[in-house]
Amino acid sequence: MDNACRHLSSVLTVTPSARGCEECLKIGSEWVHLRLCRTCGHVGCCDESPHRHATRHFHATRHPIMEGYDPPEGWGWCYVDEIMVDLPDTTPQDGPIPSFIDSAF
Repeated sequence: MDNACRHLSSVLTVTPSARGCEECLKIGSEWVHLRLCRTCGHVGCCDESPHRHATRHFHATRHPIMEGYDPPEGWGWCYVDEIMVDLPDTTPQDGPIPSFIDSAF
């Protein structure tokens, strides 16, 4: 069985769209962790967050690869193949993240 991601060629060097979940910042909501789209730079919240904006972004755009991003964690996820991927680099964070929900509570 081949577990290799077929979408790594879509990974680009991107500029983060916001210093937090783009949609949560607009509606005043909080998030648990951030995910960065490695196709367009959209910053969305993880599936543990109330609104799951990173997954919504994937369903709307079909951009396959996201990066764990608060802080940059060096791992990625392919939504299409549903596997972890090793990214060729990490995207530098542009300053501190303004708010979050501590997942330990």
